[in-house]
Amino acid sequence: MKKVLLALSVVGVLMTSCGTKKKLAECEAKNKEIQDLLNTATVKLNTCLAEKESLGSQIDYLKKNNADLINNMGNITTLSSKGAENLEKSLESMKEKDLKITRLQDALTRKDSVTLALVTSLKREVGINDPDIQVNVEKGVVFISISDKLLFKSGSYNVSDRAKEVLSKVAKVINSKPDFECMVEGHTDNVPYISNGVLLDNWDLSVKRSTSIIRVLTKDLGVPAKQLIAAGRSEYIPLVDNNTADNRAINRRTRIVIMPKIDQFYDMIEKEMKNMKN
Repeated sequence: MKKVLLALSVVGVLMTSCGTKKKLAECEAKNKEIQDLLNTATVKLNTCLAEKESLGSQIDYLKKNNADLINNMGNITTLSSKGAENLEKSLESMKEKDLKITRLQDALTRKDSVTLALVTSLKREVGINDPDIQVNVEKGVVFISISDKLLFKSGSYNVSDRAKEVLSKVAKVINSKPDFECMVEGHTDNVPYISNGVLLDNWDLSVKRSTSIIRVLTKDLGVPAKQLIAAGRSEYIPLVDNNTADNRAINRRTRIVIMPKIDQFYDMIEKEMKNMKN
């Protein structure tokens, strides 16, 4: 009997032990499942936290960028206003410069018109058709250049009869313009003048030829002496090199420089040039 009870007790313990192991296995499986879920949730949480931090940084950057843009807009508005003001001032300055340039060009045009009219008048009244007589304009002054072969014999300062014919036409022009001044310039070549006791060199010869012409203009042709100026330039302003006989003949000449009353135009030009520098 005792053996039977002991056997039943052992069977009962074994059955109870088997049920506990099964439950324990189930609990362990469940625990593993929960642990896996927890690990997954932790990973997701960490990811979310990282994304939140990143988004926070982006939000801070966007806020700062927005503030900078607002400030820049204010600066741009200020710069645009100043730029418009400076542009307006520059345009006004350009208009002033253009006006000064226009006035200067007008003055030069008027001066050139006066000079051109004078040249035309001289050519018409003198009746120049001789290649040894040239009328031109240099720096606003009119020059009548007459070859010495029409005026003097070689080495002489005595005016020829042919010269008096030419000078009579020049005198007519001078007499028609009493407000003008005329300078008579004598020019020689570079051949040294042999002193004859009266003239020492080419300087003397050039001046003597000038005064000889002036005497013809005043005494024979009625030109007022107060309009005339005597000048000698010797050999020092040649037109061409004195290396041939033909070139030396070109350099031997007399220039009658006619200076019209155009001072008001030069004064205007000088004033405008000074204004443009300011």
